[in-house]
Amino acid sequence: MISSAATFLRRASGSISSGNISRVATPAIGAVRNLNVHEYISMEIMNQHGITTPKGFVANTPEEAEHIFTTMMNKPGQPLKDVVIKAQVLSGGRGLGTFKNGFKGGVHMVTRKGQAAEMASKMLGQELVTKQAPNGILCQKVFLMERMYMRNEMYLSILMDRASGGPLLVASPRGGTSIEDVAKTNPELIFTEPIDINVGLTDEAADRMATNLGLESGSEAHSKAKTLINNLYDMFLGCDCTQVEVNPLAETPEGDVVVCDAKVNFDDNAEFRQKSIFERRDFSQEDPREVEASKYDLNYIGLDGNIGCMVNGAGLAMSTMDIIQLKGGSPANFLDVGGGANEKQVQKAFELLNSDDKVEAILVNIFGGIMRCDVIANGIINAAQEIGIKKPLVIRLQGTNVEEAKKLIEGCGFRMILADDLEDAAEKAVGVAEIVKQAKKIQVGLKFEGLGL
Repeated sequence: MISSAATFLRRASGSISSGNISRVATPAIGAVRNLNVHEYISMEIMNQHGITTPKGFVANTPEEAEHIFTTMMNKPGQPLKDVVIKAQVLSGGRGLGTFKNGFKGGVHMVTRKGQAAEMASKMLGQELVTKQAPNGILCQKVFLMERMYMRNEMYLSILMDRASGGPLLVASPRGGTSIEDVAKTNPELIFTEPIDINVGLTDEAADRMATNLGLESGSEAHSKAKTLINNLYDMFLGCDCTQVEVNPLAETPEGDVVVCDAKVNFDDNAEFRQKSIFERRDFSQEDPREVEASKYDLNYIGLDGNIGCMVNGAGLAMSTMDIIQLKGGSPANFLDVGGGANEKQVQKAFELLNSDDKVEAILVNIFGGIMRCDVIANGIINAAQEIGIKKPLVIRLQGTNVEEAKKLIEGCGFRMILADDLEDAAEKAVGVAEIVKQAKKIQVGLKFEGLGL
């Protein structure tokens, strides 16, 4: 998934007309899941493609972090070199985050013996709360990286651009800070270069972007930046990336151009040919519901509401979530079973919603075109027979085989709330969810006998 920073940049530059959709409120439209890997893995992959990064090592324990600082990043008998220690969590804004144990910041400078172990002990096994991860995200590794002294801090990214129909280079001479703020206050400092994927990155385009980074044409740094941009593009294509975002890209006093921090996403559709990368996926950093859904090729994104939604088609899913909010409710998820789902997938989708403690009512909204209504009905009935129905269930069905589906539901032995249209379904789902919510609030038990209220 493209980061909010990159999306904002593209909007600011006029390159993309689509808006940025917040994950907290509404997910991005479409069946898109992109692998996100830890920073230290991104650095390793960059090194394999001839891209210069600071020297660094990953640690799993405080003792290992101290060993790296004292014996691998420094040499006995020589003055100690400063080292940066970074929490490895899949979230932006680590430096301004706070661990739930009270320790502030996921990025720190290590300047003396004992400090690496001390800081690692406050990070490892703790959850880091950031703007992107307000509920916290578990830190299980720390990355120790040599400190870079920078003459200039720049920004560089490559991402897939819907408007130009191919890769897009984005650069700014002002990096090392919130790039969204730069795009807001100084949009003239954001430069873009669409790439014709059939032609590739030309020498002229690489030269322009190196200049746009603020590097003097003809200088050693300018030449090295051109090489880095070409290598970054080769990596983007060769590894099936959807985004490579570097911030900061540093120019050192010696004239080197170094990637100091990077975010890399990979296209999930390319897993079959990028097995070595996808084997390093860290499931502990992901919503377990989304991990489980992905096993069945379901498009699921967890949200913060209490009404579980199962819909076919991303557009219909968005409309369903909108009308739930319009009726005073709040969706608990985005779940698109797609047009070609089978009964097993539908059953698993229903099981995910039924087992979610936050969900107080379930709304199934199906418009049968490619997806047949009777397949949906059979999937729900199979799930109900295997695990039971714990939540009030509202169903709205229209389209292919709708009458067959209604007959199946009526004769299944479970009482479900049928709705004639989407507005009626949303009102019923919001209403019954409120009943459950209020009952929990005053600690009154409710029993739904096969979902008959």
